[in-house]
Amino acid sequence: MKIKRTTNDRVQSSPTKNTHVSLHVATAEKMRFNYWDAFLTFFKIGAFTLGGGYAMIPIIEKEIVESKQWLPKEQFLDLIAIAQSCPGVFAVNISVFIGYKLRKTLGAFITCLGAILPSFLIILAIALFFHSFMEVGWVAAMFRGIRPAVVALIAVPTFNLAKSAKITFSTCWIPILTALAIYLLGVNPVYIIIGAGICGYLYGQYIVPTE
Repeated sequence: MKIKRTTNDRVQSSPTKNTHVSLHVATAEKMRFNYWDAFLTFFKIGAFTLGGGYAMIPIIEKEIVESKQWLPKEQFLDLIAIAQSCPGVFAVNISVFIGYKLRKTLGAFITCLGAILPSFLIILAIALFFHSFMEVGWVAAMFRGIRPAVVALIAVPTFNLAKSAKITFSTCWIPILTALAIYLLGVNPVYIIIGAGICGYLYGQYIVPTE
């Protein structure tokens, strides 16, 4: 005896199929990311980054976006903008946001711990042996050689971010005017961020729909 499948039977079977596909994608994503790997990745980033949080950007991008492929570049740029806009240390902010984006609260804790632990251990060791450490000639010479390289580490992500943010000749006046306002007029960067956020909201709310 043959059983004919009705349209309703076929419709009812598709959510089950979609559920299996979703579970398979979620399982593959979970296998690709694990907490220990995230901790080691950010520990390495924190250990080998000199020059502050902004010098971490190319290293984080290479590890998270290009190598691990945990985030697409567009989301990475959005997280950088959020981390810059929030108070606190940039390195901590960006590690927390990336970890939370990947695995919520526990992911944020793991990535933040990995990012700050190397600095904490190094600074603790320097503080314990500060006087004898600074009197060593080769140590002082090493830091004098590191300073120019740090400038390049900060400059490179600036140009990369400008390229990724699709800054054109019609919009290049915004970062130039902002830099001049901070450097020459001493405008607080907090006011710049607030003003840019308000202008971006107004542009997206009222100007973009009319274009």
